[in-house]
Amino acid sequence: MPFWKHTYHIVWATKNRQPWIRPDYEERLYAFLKSKAGELDCYLYAVNGLEEHTHVVASIPPKHSVAWFVKTMKGASAYFINTAVRPPAFHFVWQRGYGSLTIGERQREAAVAYVNLQKQHHLNNTTIAWLERCEDEQDEDDEYTEDASSGRSLKEDAAEYDIWDDSIE
Repeated sequence: MPFWKHTYHIVWATKNRQPWIRPDYEERLYAFLKSKAGELDCYLYAVNGLEEHTHVVASIPPKHSVAWFVKTMKGASAYFINTAVRPPAFHFVWQRGYGSLTIGERQREAAVAYVNLQKQHHLNNTTIAWLERCEDEQDEDDEYTEDASSGRSLKEDAAEYDIWDDSIE
Protein backbone atom coordinates (compact mmCIF):
# COMPACT_ATOMS: atom_id res chain seq x y z
CA MET A 1 0.00 0.00 0.00
CA PRO A 2 1.58 3.33 -1.02
CA PHE A 3 1.94 6.27 1.33
CA TRP A 4 -0.01 9.34 0.22
CA LYS A 5 -1.30 12.66 1.60
CA HIS A 6 -3.44 14.36 -1.05
CA THR A 7 -5.84 16.87 0.44
CA TYR A 8 -8.04 19.21 -1.54
CA HIS A 9 -10.42 22.10 -0.97
CA ILE A 10 -13.16 21.54 -3.56
CA VAL A 11 -16.24 23.63 -4.33
CA TRP A 12 -19.11 23.02 -6.73
CA ALA A 13 -22.43 24.74 -7.37
CA THR A 14 -26.03 23.94 -8.17
CA LYS A 15 -27.21 24.39 -11.75
CA ASN A 16 -27.32 28.12 -12.54
CA ARG A 17 -26.62 28.77 -8.85
CA GLN A 18 -30.22 27.98 -7.98
CA PRO A 19 -30.94 27.98 -4.19
CA TRP A 20 -31.72 24.26 -4.11
CA ILE A 21 -29.83 23.17 -1.00
CA ARG A 22 -32.63 23.72 1.48
CA PRO A 23 -32.26 23.86 5.28
CA ASP A 24 -34.78 21.02 5.71
CA TYR A 25 -32.44 18.52 3.99
CA GLU A 26 -29.02 20.20 4.01
CA GLU A 27 -27.70 18.03 6.85
CA ARG A 28 -28.95 14.86 5.12
CA LEU A 29 -27.08 15.91 1.97
CA TYR A 30 -23.85 16.51 3.89
CA ALA A 31 -24.18 13.21 5.76
CA PHE A 32 -24.73 11.46 2.43
CA LEU A 33 -21.61 13.11 0.95
CA LYS A 34 -19.52 11.95 3.93
CA SER A 35 -20.84 8.42 3.62
CA LYS A 36 -20.29 8.32 -0.15
CA ALA A 37 -16.73 9.59 0.25
CA GLY A 38 -16.05 6.69 2.60
CA GLU A 39 -17.41 4.22 0.04
CA LEU A 40 -14.89 5.66 -2.43
CA ASP A 41 -11.98 5.22 0.03
CA CYS A 42 -11.83 9.00 0.41
CA TYR A 43 -12.23 11.05 3.56
CA LEU A 44 -14.15 14.29 4.07
CA TYR A 45 -12.67 16.44 6.80
CA ALA A 46 -15.39 19.05 6.30
CA VAL A 47 -18.48 19.68 4.17
CA ASN A 48 -20.64 22.80 4.25
CA GLY A 49 -21.93 25.55 2.02
CA LEU A 50 -24.87 27.72 1.16
CA GLU A 51 -28.11 27.08 -0.68
CA GLU A 52 -26.34 27.20 -4.07
CA HIS A 53 -22.88 25.75 -3.53
CA THR A 54 -20.99 23.18 -1.48
CA HIS A 55 -17.42 23.09 -0.16
CA VAL A 56 -15.54 19.99 0.90
CA VAL A 57 -12.09 19.39 2.33
CA ALA A 58 -11.22 15.90 1.17
CA SER A 59 -8.38 13.42 1.04
CA ILE A 60 -8.49 11.52 -2.23
CA PRO A 61 -6.17 8.54 -2.79
CA PRO A 62 -3.98 8.52 -5.90
CA LYS A 63 -6.05 5.72 -7.44
CA HIS A 64 -8.81 8.33 -8.07
CA SER A 65 -8.56 11.55 -10.02
CA VAL A 66 -10.10 14.67 -8.53
CA ALA A 67 -12.37 14.91 -11.59
CA TRP A 68 -13.64 11.35 -11.06
CA PHE A 69 -14.21 12.00 -7.34
CA VAL A 70 -16.20 15.19 -8.00
CA LYS A 71 -18.23 13.61 -10.82
CA THR A 72 -19.08 10.63 -8.64
CA MET A 73 -19.97 12.76 -5.59
CA LYS A 74 -22.12 15.14 -7.62
CA GLY A 75 -23.91 12.39 -9.51
CA ALA A 76 -24.63 10.27 -6.44
CA SER A 77 -25.78 13.23 -4.34
CA ALA A 78 -28.11 14.56 -7.07
CA TYR A 79 -29.62 11.09 -7.37
CA PHE A 80 -29.97 10.91 -3.56
CA ILE A 81 -31.78 14.26 -3.38
CA ASN A 82 -34.09 13.46 -6.30
CA THR A 83 -35.02 9.98 -5.06
CA ALA A 84 -34.76 10.09 -1.25
CA VAL A 85 -35.53 13.74 -0.48
CA ARG A 86 -37.78 14.31 -3.52
CA PRO A 87 -38.05 18.11 -3.59
CA PRO A 88 -41.54 18.87 -4.94
CA ALA A 89 -40.77 22.07 -6.85
CA PHE A 90 -37.67 21.17 -8.90
CA HIS A 91 -35.34 18.47 -10.20
CA PHE A 92 -31.99 18.82 -8.37
CA VAL A 93 -28.98 19.19 -10.69
CA TRP A 94 -25.41 20.28 -10.05
CA GLN A 95 -23.74 22.74 -12.40
CA ARG A 96 -20.90 21.52 -14.62
CA GLY A 97 -17.43 22.15 -13.31
CA TYR A 98 -15.85 22.67 -9.92
CA GLY A 99 -12.97 24.42 -8.21
CA SER A 100 -10.14 22.43 -6.65
CA LEU A 101 -7.11 23.59 -4.73
CA THR A 102 -4.49 21.38 -3.16
CA ILE A 103 -3.70 22.10 0.46
CA GLY A 104 -0.84 21.03 2.64
CA GLU A 105 -1.05 19.40 6.03
CA ARG A 106 -0.39 22.76 7.71
CA GLN A 107 -3.36 24.39 5.93
CA ARG A 108 -5.83 21.56 6.53
CA GLU A 109 -7.05 22.76 9.93
CA ALA A 110 -7.61 26.28 8.59
CA ALA A 111 -9.36 24.91 5.49
CA VAL A 112 -11.69 22.84 7.66
CA ALA A 113 -12.49 25.91 9.77
CA TYR A 114 -13.13 27.99 6.64
CA VAL A 115 -15.55 25.39 5.28
CA ASN A 116 -17.28 24.93 8.63
CA LEU A 117 -17.80 28.71 8.84
CA GLN A 118 -19.13 29.11 5.28
CA LYS A 119 -22.42 30.70 6.27
CA GLN A 120 -20.71 33.20 8.56
CA HIS A 121 -18.09 34.07 5.92
CA HIS A 122 -20.80 34.83 3.37
CA LEU A 123 -22.91 36.72 5.91
CA ASN A 124 -19.95 38.87 7.00
CA ASN A 125 -18.48 39.20 3.50
CA THR A 126 -15.19 37.58 4.59
CA THR A 127 -14.99 34.95 1.85
CA ILE A 128 -11.73 34.31 0.00
CA ALA A 129 -12.29 34.63 -3.75
CA TRP A 130 -9.93 31.80 -4.79
CA LEU A 131 -11.63 29.41 -2.38
CA GLU A 132 -15.11 30.22 -3.71
CA ARG A 133 -14.34 29.85 -7.41
CA CYS A 134 -15.82 26.90 -9.27
CA GLU A 135 -16.04 28.17 -12.84
CA ASP A 136 -13.22 28.35 -15.34
CA GLU A 137 -13.92 31.93 -16.26
CA GLN A 138 -11.22 34.54 -16.60
CA ASP A 139 -11.70 37.35 -14.11
CA GLU A 140 -10.83 40.87 -15.17
CA ASP A 141 -8.15 40.95 -12.49
CA ASP A 142 -6.54 37.66 -13.52
CA GLU A 143 -2.93 38.05 -14.59
CA TYR A 144 -1.29 35.56 -16.91
CA THR A 145 2.38 34.92 -17.51
CA GLU A 146 3.97 33.29 -20.53
CA ASP A 147 5.28 29.82 -19.82
CA ALA A 148 7.55 28.19 -22.39
CA SER A 149 6.24 24.68 -21.71
CA SER A 150 2.50 25.29 -21.66
CA GLY A 151 1.84 28.71 -23.13
CA ARG A 152 -0.02 30.74 -20.53
CA SER A 153 -0.30 30.10 -16.83
CA LEU A 154 -2.34 31.94 -14.28
CA LYS A 155 -0.39 34.19 -11.95
CA GLU A 156 -2.15 34.26 -8.63
CA ASP A 157 -1.76 35.79 -5.23
CA ALA A 158 -1.30 33.23 -2.49
CA ALA A 159 -4.65 32.26 -1.02
CA GLU A 160 -4.46 32.19 2.74
CA TYR A 161 -7.15 30.99 5.04
CA ASP A 162 -7.96 33.76 7.50
CA ILE A 163 -9.98 32.15 10.25
CA TRP A 164 -8.96 34.53 12.99
CA ASP A 165 -11.29 37.29 11.81
CA ASP A 166 -12.89 38.97 14.83
CA SER A 167 -15.98 39.86 12.80
CA ILE A 168 -17.01 36.18 12.61
CA GLU A 169 -19.01 35.02 15.55
